[in-house]
Amino acid sequence: MTTPIIGCIADDYTGGTDVAAALRRGGLHTVLLFGPPDPHTSLGGADAAVIALKTRSLPPPRAVDMSLSAQRWLHDRDTSQIYFKYCSTFDSTDDGNIGPVTDALLDGQSAGVTVVCPAAPEHGRTVYQGHLFVHDRLLSESSMRHHPLTPMTDPDLIRVLQRQTSHPVGLVPLQIVHQGADAVADRITELADEGVRHVVVDAVDESDLDTIATATRALPIVTGSAGLAGAVGRITPRATRTDTDPHPTSTDPHPTSTGPTVLFAGSCSQATLGQVALAREKFASYRLDPRTVDDVADLLPAAHAWLTAHLGDDPILIYSSAPAEDRGPADPQTAAALETLMGALARAAVTAGARRLVVAGGETSGVVVDALGVTAVRIDAEMDRGVPWCTTLGTDEPVALLLKSGNFGTPDLLVRAALPGPAE
Repeated sequence: MTTPIIGCIADDYTGGTDVAAALRRGGLHTVLLFGPPDPHTSLGGADAAVIALKTRSLPPPRAVDMSLSAQRWLHDRDTSQIYFKYCSTFDSTDDGNIGPVTDALLDGQSAGVTVVCPAAPEHGRTVYQGHLFVHDRLLSESSMRHHPLTPMTDPDLIRVLQRQTSHPVGLVPLQIVHQGADAVADRITELADEGVRHVVVDAVDESDLDTIATATRALPIVTGSAGLAGAVGRITPRATRTDTDPHPTSTDPHPTSTGPTVLFAGSCSQATLGQVALAREKFASYRLDPRTVDDVADLLPAAHAWLTAHLGDDPILIYSSAPAEDRGPADPQTAAALETLMGALARAAVTAGARRLVVAGGETSGVVVDALGVTAVRIDAEMDRGVPWCTTLGTDEPVALLLKSGNFGTPDLLVRAALPGPAE
């Protein structure tokens, strides 16, 4: 087994696909694992291993335990650097989990300092003077201020992180970043000597991320969004591989798996709503509407019958995505029941022969992956930035998965993903 050069721990499933795509884009052969990996899991000839967990909204002690388990698994494989990936909007509460998990990972590696850089300039996320911007607005003025689980009302990353850790938080400002990697590395060392453990680093474009990645090559723990991970991938040498690689990576933006295609959409973000609207114009569709029943579970028989009747050569869409005025009062229990229903239907679809699943929404993706019992995938080419096709590993028949964060993708993403590639 080739030792992975980079190990990554992501705090949700679509975040895992996003960072795995970024590492792959940098030229690294990448394998994505879902949940704490089995000790016997093989990585083939991977350059990078990403472990996607669902820890973003867990109580901090549980998030820490799961992250440390993943760290130990990676450490046993002599990973040279561990990257802790969180969202580019720094999704967290005053209790965590970014601070507690980072502290635990640093302790686990006996490391004294790390960087904190959620910048993803290609998605409009930048950090300046320690403040996080979404395009031309402070984070606190973006839609994230209304997030139901992690409302982000403070754009100052130093303040936000200081509420989550007992250790000092410092800053490397943009003017030092523009002086080059050596200047950044020197400033991180100075701050560490002063007792600072978490160093927020400004970044407003891709070249800044390249500088930060170069400056932090010797750090055992690095933290950030997929933006900085992409830069890490760009500066990391790829392992030498032979034609005997058991998991060759596809460069075709369409999956190699052939068979019926089913789209599942659970996100209610504006991006996904637009994508669902276009998909409904092209494909047969079925809406899961909890307002029509007393118990969401009662939706399953009719939905299953529709799936069975329509599964075939043409793509089909099953969705619960709807604008606020068309889905009733927000109810976490109803939302969770809908996700469970999506997982059951995805499992039924694969059992009936579906070989391509396109899933919109982070929570929906997590439930679908778990329902299918998928523990590892190979990262293939991206349909859109941060939205790669994945091919399941260790299954009797490969299934192609496209797991999309709610806000990601162009308006026609679901349509393009569902249609066969040119070679077919």
